[in-house]
Amino acid sequence: MKKTLVFGASLKPNRYSHVAVKRLLANQIETEAFGLKEGQIDSVSVKTDLKNINDIHTLTLYIGPERQESYYDGILALSPKRVIFNPGTENPELYDLLEKEGIEVEVACTLVLLGTGQY
Repeated sequence: MKKTLVFGASLKPNRYSHVAVKRLLANQIETEAFGLKEGQIDSVSVKTDLKNINDIHTLTLYIGPERQESYYDGILALSPKRVIFNPGTENPELYDLLEKEGIEVEVACTLVLLGTGQY
């Protein structure tokens, strides 16, 4: 399956990133989470460091473009196969960086992709 990193995961149950972790798990997709605060979302530990995260197929982004630049190197170092830009995270500058590295860019909603079987 497509091991997925939820980038910008929130411990708040009403946030889309939180719901995404739960839906990925419900779809039996191996899931990791990176966020500003350590904690748990079901069986997934939310990490605040990217160092021990590897073998990521899909990175689904939940931080706005104004906060993304400081993470460019970390995202590229993970070498995901694709990055999903959820609504509100669109960033043409990052699209270019990813595409130059051969990383697929998808502007979509992870929750919709999961709900429609297109993930």
